[in-house]
Amino acid sequence: MALALGGVVATAGCASMGPGAPPSGTLEKIKATKTIALGYRDSSVPFSYAGPTKEPMGYSVDLCMRVVQDLRSELKLPDLQPRWVPVSVETRVRALVDGTIDLECGSTTNTLSRQERVDFSLTTFITGASLLALAGSNVGDQLGAIRIAVIPGTTTEQMVKNAIASMGATAADAKLVAVNDHADGLAAVVDRRAEVYATDRAILMGLVTSASNPRQFALLDRYLSYEPYALMLRRGDPAFRLAVNRTLARLYRSGQVLDIYRRWFGQWGDPSPLTLGMYAVEGLPE
Repeated sequence: MALALGGVVATAGCASMGPGAPPSGTLEKIKATKTIALGYRDSSVPFSYAGPTKEPMGYSVDLCMRVVQDLRSELKLPDLQPRWVPVSVETRVRALVDGTIDLECGSTTNTLSRQERVDFSLTTFITGASLLALAGSNVGDQLGAIRIAVIPGTTTEQMVKNAIASMGATAADAKLVAVNDHADGLAAVVDRRAEVYATDRAILMGLVTSASNPRQFALLDRYLSYEPYALMLRRGDPAFRLAVNRTLARLYRSGQVLDIYRRWFGQWGDPSPLTLGMYAVEGLPE
């Protein structure tokens, strides 16, 4: 990938909204407070999770920290500090809308329905919903005959329901098992509350890697969906979105993103052609 840097971040001169509402311009809020509120998940390994000392870490967290570094330079705020705020599947969108966070650094899929409420950065990763089982469990392809652990309200849940329906079965037949988060999904398989846990394949890879006994698990070959991840931000704030996208595009064009990729996914091999193609397409020129 060719190196091409440059460009300055456009700043927003928008006035604040009414009492209790977040400022309409995130960059103005950041300059006024010298703080940027970043949302993170506590168990979305290897994208966004709490490390051994409870500090946020992961692929998406690293991308967000590069955004912070660039904002320090572009806004001339060398003392700009990130303030990390834990969010969940249920709270992440609301936290953006009400101003609790300015940018979500997690594993959120960019969908048209979500774009009704929030905005998204350039694509940061491409994966798809898949299934994790215990090694040697001989789980077949008939989703309607097994218990499937899934987090309610996620795109994966809908994809599982669609796959079940395409087989002529129903969600009730498949016995969907609701779990709280990825860690609980993994535990559901270990505790045999479910035969499989369904979520994005990259998340499953991270869960297996960080497990105390990775050999007890098996990633099934089946894909249930296409999931383009992106960083989530408030709607109606083009200046901040441009600042975030400039950072990502620079990382992609320069190839520096590959160092971040290898840090979190290197043990699984080189990026796939699909991932490399995504970096090339999203590495927009200035």
